[in-house]
Amino acid sequence: MLRLLSSNIAFYFLLGLVSTPVVANQIPDSFPPSARYALVAQKLDEVTELNPQSANQYFPPASTLKVITALAAQLELGTQFNFQTRLTQSGQNYSLIFSGDPTLSSENIKTLLSKIEPKQNNTIAGDIWLDNTVFTGYEKAVGWPWDIVGVCYSAPASAINIDGNCIQSSIYTQNNGETRVFVPQHYPVYVMTDAQTVSKQQQEQTHCDLELLPTQENHYHLSGCLVKRAKPLPLKFAVQDTDLYAQRTVYKLLNQLGLKLKGEIKIGKMPGTGSVIATHNSEPLPLLLDTMLKDSDNLIADTLTKTIGQHFFKQAGSFNNGTEAIKSVIEQQTGISLKNDQFVDGSGLSRNNRIRVTSMLKILRYIWQHDSELNIIDKLPVSGESGTLKYRRSMRDEQFQGKIIAKSGSLYATHNMVGYGLDTKGSPNSVFIQFVTDYFPPQTDSSVPVESPLVSFEKDFYQQVIKLSEQ
Repeated sequence: MLRLLSSNIAFYFLLGLVSTPVVANQIPDSFPPSARYALVAQKLDEVTELNPQSANQYFPPASTLKVITALAAQLELGTQFNFQTRLTQSGQNYSLIFSGDPTLSSENIKTLLSKIEPKQNNTIAGDIWLDNTVFTGYEKAVGWPWDIVGVCYSAPASAINIDGNCIQSSIYTQNNGETRVFVPQHYPVYVMTDAQTVSKQQQEQTHCDLELLPTQENHYHLSGCLVKRAKPLPLKFAVQDTDLYAQRTVYKLLNQLGLKLKGEIKIGKMPGTGSVIATHNSEPLPLLLDTMLKDSDNLIADTLTKTIGQHFFKQAGSFNNGTEAIKSVIEQQTGISLKNDQFVDGSGLSRNNRIRVTSMLKILRYIWQHDSELNIIDKLPVSGESGTLKYRRSMRDEQFQGKIIAKSGSLYATHNMVGYGLDTKGSPNSVFIQFVTDYFPPQTDSSVPVESPLVSFEKDFYQQVIKLSEQ
């Protein structure tokens, strides 16, 4: 093992069988002294003990946490699992029983509602209940920043998820200095803008940016400044009140189907025992995990987390029991203890998550050792080819294409990667971890494109991983 210390930077690099690894240039002089690192690369067929000081450091996992969520989901829920949304009837009342399906669309709900056959004048005499009782507690995990709740990658993880709890719209700059916003009519929300159209110079002089303020009534207010542009700026808003959004969506869908509702749309469990009229099934777990890992889908990860809690503890799922269930499932079925690691969600979006290097290394090795049963590795993105690694700047060069299969993870000042280096036949031959946090590089005003120190750093590291893997 080679250990390098530079100012406040701690750098750990383990290269299995490589006796004299070339790592002198791994840490650029331009790296900020605030940054912390933990880098590990090992042959999969050899176990090298980590230095205790490096092994027990805690880092925010960001989206690399999804690898652990995927493992727990596969172990607890099984390959045949899928989310089910059911339409039931009791007397004159109907109920849509939601299961937290993160892929449920408004068209899926419309298809279920179309199975209702009113007896007179297309009128439903009773109420329609939207049963959201499969989950409980917060829909946004502790540690999700307030300033990202209006964007779709932080959409709430609810029992009722419609179209990803995401609203797509666009904002236009105008010659009179104002802006206008367009929202497709089928979204039951209200968006207003008083943002100003400015020049690039005006924006820099006033330090004015486009700002979004959402409210719990699913209203959105855009303010601040937007630099004049020829084409509209696409926007995506996360739904804030999922129950209200679902109620308004169902009203619209009933209207489209020509169905009249004499009663009300209510939230909660329908009185009595209903008989099932129709069921919508999501894709099975393997396909959900493939999307979750390749696209780094937070909603799938967090609804699976709550579902693991509901399934394991036999009670309504939540972030609290879901993360505890993930730890319990993994310890009981793999022997890996995550007791001292800190999880508050399953997506890695929370700033409160913390994991040790040694914990992640054990998880990655277990997944590799049991890949024939788990089939998780082939669901990870491949460098230069698929998912979040297809266009990653540090993996664009031909030398990296198809050589690494891994999960990335990014938060403010955090840049992570965990996974496997592939041998010349395309099979995993090494395991690696890149945890970089507290990375605050100085801002540059250079008009000439320059490769960032982080990209250079990653390229050097991944070259070492590939070299190790192909030996």
